[in-house]
Amino acid sequence: MTIATINPATGETLRTFQPLSDAELEARLQCAADTYRRYRRTPLADRKRMLLRAAEILESEKDAFGKLMVLEMGKPIKAGVEEAAKCALGCRYYAENAERFLADEYVETYASRSYVTYQPIGPVLAVMPWNFPFWQVFRFAAPALMAGNVGLLKHASNVPQCALAIEDIFRRAGFPEGCFQTLLIGTDRVRQVIEDPRVAAVTLTGSTGAGAQVASAAGKVVKKSVLELGGSDPFIVMPSADLDVVVPAAVKARTINNGQSCIAAKRFIVHESIAEEFERRYVAGFEALKVGDPMDPATDVGPLANESQVDTIGQQVQRTVAAGARLLTGGRRLDRPGYYYAPTVLTDVTPDSPAYHDEVFGPVAILFRARDVDDAIRLANDTPFGLGASAWTNDPAERSRFVAELEAGMVFINAMVASDPRVPFGGVKQSGYGRELSSQGIREFVNTKTVWIQESPSAAHKLSDSE
Repeated sequence: MTIATINPATGETLRTFQPLSDAELEARLQCAADTYRRYRRTPLADRKRMLLRAAEILESEKDAFGKLMVLEMGKPIKAGVEEAAKCALGCRYYAENAERFLADEYVETYASRSYVTYQPIGPVLAVMPWNFPFWQVFRFAAPALMAGNVGLLKHASNVPQCALAIEDIFRRAGFPEGCFQTLLIGTDRVRQVIEDPRVAAVTLTGSTGAGAQVASAAGKVVKKSVLELGGSDPFIVMPSADLDVVVPAAVKARTINNGQSCIAAKRFIVHESIAEEFERRYVAGFEALKVGDPMDPATDVGPLANESQVDTIGQQVQRTVAAGARLLTGGRRLDRPGYYYAPTVLTDVTPDSPAYHDEVFGPVAILFRARDVDDAIRLANDTPFGLGASAWTNDPAERSRFVAELEAGMVFINAMVASDPRVPFGGVKQSGYGRELSSQGIREFVNTKTVWIQESPSAAHKLSDSE
């Protein structure tokens, strides 16, 4: 696989990189192992100082980092700058809260003293995608480094400069050499790294297929894995919702990051009593979007990340229409240089079409009509995915139903699904397992160790020998 920067707005190859040789990869793995043995003893105060410095670098250079993201994967420039700033927020969150999250927890038992302590486990491999090339790395790296682990990044092959820039941020922030290293390798060598005995665990954000392969490789050698996979998030609109608020949010929820987000709303389930009005406004909102140069701050939707994305989405839309769906707007590749696909709205989608069950990773929205709250929940859950869900209603009973019955790792009421360092992020079903962010995120890659101290052996008889 070619490791290269290809500008999605033009299709031009700007820079290529040679993959690491076997010797170079071996040196980096050994460096990670050696560094971990020293770094795990680094006081939390020192880790905090370095992570706060990383936050300062991200904030002061966010414009440059934003432009780099635009250049490599095509997100609108405003979104790129905001992503860099969000990474700084994540670093500050873990710098300020890690000591509390990792504090020993004392438990009253028969022992003189017993407690649970959280200790690092070693080098953690992160296999990351291109769609949020900074944020998805930092939401793994910040808690991992604060916990005393070291990081190895296998980034997507189309964002190598982002990967190298992130490594450089941690180096400039003062983290020791080997604390965070980018591995410029192809996907064909990921299994080799997972199986290496010096690597303690792996986390992946990506497709369900990629997650299955990584989980299989990790399971074979009995290593911890965390998977954040695809999503086909429902966006439910009930009669009590205010369409003046909901429709603009629905347009943004589908087209954020050019539609290339796991937690972007993809299936819009609208109560039949308001469906026609919602459809009219929603299509108008899509047709008003400005599609163009992602470096232009006025652009709403830029190009897709690569040629393959355009081809895949085009085929999904064509097959869905051929199966009986109605195309309300879009449905074509734009006739211009680069990887542009018109914002698209489909309705009357049948269960035997690709857009019904598959994740469509681009600016393509699917509209459904629901008879009532039961029908809305049925449609929302009729998917192999379970990442996020958004429901818009001012009815307390409906809110309770959605919170209790939607099969998702995250349910947002009257708000778009979003990631926030303060709350857990992750899904169920084929959207993966484990959690990122919050206190749960930092504890995914630690040894939760029970400590039992008995000052007087005479009390030992109170315990059973059974497991």
